[in-house]
Amino acid sequence: VHFRSRRPTAAQRELLASICRFHRRIKGATIDVWWLYDDGGLTLLIPHLLTLPKSYLENARLRVFTISTSPTLMEQEQRSMAALLTKFRIDFSDVSVIPDIGRKPTAQTEEIFSELIAPFVCDDNKVQPGLITRSELDAQKQRTNRQLRCSELLHELSCKADLVVLTLPVPRVGFVSSCLYMAWLDMMTRDLPPTLLIRGNQTSVLTFYS
Repeated sequence: VHFRSRRPTAAQRELLASICRFHRRIKGATIDVWWLYDDGGLTLLIPHLLTLPKSYLENARLRVFTISTSPTLMEQEQRSMAALLTKFRIDFSDVSVIPDIGRKPTAQTEEIFSELIAPFVCDDNKVQPGLITRSELDAQKQRTNRQLRCSELLHELSCKADLVVLTLPVPRVGFVSSCLYMAWLDMMTRDLPPTLLIRGNQTSVLTFYS
């Protein structure tokens, strides 16, 4: 009996490449690190380790993004961040300080988010565990806008990175429903390259010698 093997389709080849992407070394790779909250440095340490020998991202360029606390202090914050990374002996190619995280997201982003959460929104008099009440949406409007704006920046600046490392936002228990929280994460990571969400416990994992 003779069996003739069929050539894989383009979709099958693409799927195979996607499955094996972490087993193949990427030359000239880029890791984008979004250090949004102080978590003890874990969000910086892990991507640094991924640039070391034996990693599939060995010798990758490390680009670090952080949030500005004041538009007038951006240059100073950029220098301080670069000095901090140098002190911790973390090689980086670029440091960017984002000035407009507080800006309102676009109407298109808000519409996508509204469509995403629509099946999980309930009236205040019909509360169900985990679902999003309308009063919660109002109470969390500012935080939601921040996450949506962060999503826009991620897709604008990191869409071509080989790996995105992002500080995981941690909501206060009892104040943010599970559906709303997962919707934030969905908006921030959808259609991005492979994304690693990290949150340390604020115990320092970086050391330096003066």
